[in-house]
Amino acid sequence: MRQIIKKLVFPLVLAITVVGCNRRGPAPVTGGFSDQELQQFTALSPIDAHTHVFADNPEFYPMLKKLNMHVLDILVVDDTNESRNSLTKESEEAWELVRKTNGHVSVCTTFDPYRFSQPGFAQAAILQINREFDKGAVAVKIWKNLGMEIKDATGQYLLPDAPVFEPIYRDIAAHNKTLIAHLADPSSSWEPPNPDSLAYLYFKRNPQWYMYAKSHPASKERILQARDHILEGNPSLRVVGAHLGSMEDDFNQLGQHLDRYPNFAVDLAGRMPDIMMQSRPQMIAFITRYQDRLIYGTDLEIGFGETGVSEKSAMWEENYAKNWRFLATGDILMVRGHAVQGLALPQSILRKLYRENALHWFPGLLGDLH
Repeated sequence: MRQIIKKLVFPLVLAITVVGCNRRGPAPVTGGFSDQELQQFTALSPIDAHTHVFADNPEFYPMLKKLNMHVLDILVVDDTNESRNSLTKESEEAWELVRKTNGHVSVCTTFDPYRFSQPGFAQAAILQINREFDKGAVAVKIWKNLGMEIKDATGQYLLPDAPVFEPIYRDIAAHNKTLIAHLADPSSSWEPPNPDSLAYLYFKRNPQWYMYAKSHPASKERILQARDHILEGNPSLRVVGAHLGSMEDDFNQLGQHLDRYPNFAVDLAGRMPDIMMQSRPQMIAFITRYQDRLIYGTDLEIGFGETGVSEKSAMWEENYAKNWRFLATGDILMVRGHAVQGLALPQSILRKLYRENALHWFPGLLGDLH
């Protein structure tokens, strides 16, 4: 009985702790950086290790300079998205951005997995990847279309540990580069519609990734097992799991993976709201314990030919400001209708999250600049 009461009371206490902030205390902090905040943020020489920028637009450059920000521009091949279905075009735009931003951008390349059944696929992919390495690319991305979209000749979903990809992983490790793995999605993709889910609106707008509506999809567990198989079979390969490694709903599971696989780290991209909605003491303890394995990123995007870049740059800055306040201060912030308090992490941990971990997990990220 005591265990049952404890299970019932703890969520209630947590809810009161989070929501109660709405009723009293300081007003939530919003908007872009104040002058003092900007000075503190830029002093970190921050790195956003997860962005998608495919617009050579001079209105974007001043924001990077103002924030003293370096971004990792990640290429993705997605045949469900017209702006991401041409790897050649993405690569050209990314390298043009590198040239025009004076060291504020690095590139994570990828390969086209839709060609997996073509003769000589792995060899051709390796040649293409190595050309990108020669230009300065620091990583290679694999994406959720492995496990959630592409099917093999038998009609089964193609998983990322399929033998056809193994030579590619070995080549990445041999070049001392890093594999970024966005595999699977939030668990709600495999569950009945739930408006309370943080990812509910995403799947409404992107039904192609809503696996609950698919016929015989690969389970999330099976997809993550395939990723773990890559980690186990390639111990010298650094792997960064995008979006908390798709384990944002179970930080115990995430911690167990970080303990088990020394070649595995995760970025925070697109999952800051999930972190913000957790118990504050538990998140401080988790981040403190795994401070060397967590990399700051946002998943912010500017697409091909996108207009209104000045307004979007302002939105980026507000996003950076909100994340920084949560991680660096004890300010009260509004998150999905709830008031939450920032973690006020020490400077030593902030330096790791915002810079040092990215440099460690992506060797050559800043070239000779650091």
